[in-house]
Amino acid sequence: MKKGASRSVNDPTAKGKGPPPAEHGAISRTEAVQDALRQAIIEQRLQPGAKLPEDAIGDAFGTSRTIAREALGRLAVEGLVELKPNRGAFVANPSLDEGRDVFVVRRGLERIVTECLAGKLKADEIAVLRDHVAREHEVSGRNEVESIRLAGEFHLLLARLTGNHVLIRYVTEVVSRCSLILAMYGRPHSSDCGVSEHGEIVDALIAGDAARAAGLMDHHLAAVASRALLQEKVERDIRDVLAPYAARIKGLDL
Repeated sequence: MKKGASRSVNDPTAKGKGPPPAEHGAISRTEAVQDALRQAIIEQRLQPGAKLPEDAIGDAFGTSRTIAREALGRLAVEGLVELKPNRGAFVANPSLDEGRDVFVVRRGLERIVTECLAGKLKADEIAVLRDHVAREHEVSGRNEVESIRLAGEFHLLLARLTGNHVLIRYVTEVVSRCSLILAMYGRPHSSDCGVSEHGEIVDALIAGDAARAAGLMDHHLAAVASRALLQEKVERDIRDVLAPYAARIKGLDL
């Protein structure tokens, strides 16, 4: 792991298998709700612009409105939730122009990630990346939700491997925002191409070809951004949307 990295590559959360651990020990209930809401947004279950009532969230997770409010406040800092005075919280709803701007920033940040990693990956880090891409192949074309989650996790994993905490924070934010943009504007597509591109990026990083890795990453993200096509989304009751996420954390000792 690079100097200053916050997690081992063997940490299951680094593979997208669960919520990130709190800085000291078990996660709090607020963090658990925050993570569950984040996943619901990233997995495109909560639509851009959807209202996020504190009482409904509290009901869904069996917790207080205070905890729901705290979780929403944290997600607002991440750019995933918008807090409107006297109206409440909503899933962030970026315009198409804002979406283009976010992808421009993301492409720049992820080029830096590839430049940091090219030729510097250790054997265990390579194994984790290979395993992740293999899992992407396994669900490709069979489980759209899981494909979306793993695709985003691939980019977050690369950022974490740099050990650069500032870069990790910014990449995490733009990846989450891009998920929102694709949820709002993205048209249906096959994930096969994206998984193949992920594998090519890993190969270039292992080979130490920084220029090729950066070029592949830029081309990959440009292709992701090009999938923008406005589509109308069918609204669902927030309690129904959050039920499976609530079930995941009810067994935690919070």
